[in-house]
Amino acid sequence: MFFIESQRLKLIPLTNQLLQLCQSDRREMELLLGLNPSSMEIDPLYATELEDALLHFWIPKTQEFPMLYYWYTNWEIVLKSTNTSIGGIGFVGYPNEKKEAEIGYMIDANEQGKGYATEALKTLSAWAFQQKDVDSVIVRTAHDNIASIKILDKNGFRLVSKVDDLLTYYLPKQ
Repeated sequence: MFFIESQRLKLIPLTNQLLQLCQSDRREMELLLGLNPSSMEIDPLYATELEDALLHFWIPKTQEFPMLYYWYTNWEIVLKSTNTSIGGIGFVGYPNEKKEAEIGYMIDANEQGKGYATEALKTLSAWAFQQKDVDSVIVRTAHDNIASIKILDKNGFRLVSKVDDLLTYYLPKQ
């Protein structure tokens, strides 16, 4: 099983098979990965977005691009000390023609404020920069998502645009 890790976290990209199992029985998917089952608390808005991503993006795209699945999937954020999933992070597809890889993330409400999203974003960004088709990472967030803006600032991202209430942050390869 492929994964990357940081000091406190393990990031596991889910294959198409794991995503399908997650859709039908998340607990079984976690057990298959050797994890302790989680009981994540997710804001209803994010839960709807995650379900939509699972059905309309992650599952079909990982089936369409099985050799590049890590660009089209959820990466489970696993807290190594408890061997429990505490959120998800991932790309919104293969890097674009400008060699930009876009990342999104979500952390269990019970685990927020502990630096896990900051660490996960740093780890996945570093992995992305090791790939030949990535020269920068971008993240889009709502203008009122202060926690996400702090995470981006801590990782050295810079605000590059605002369209309506959506901010775009940019981090170039060093």
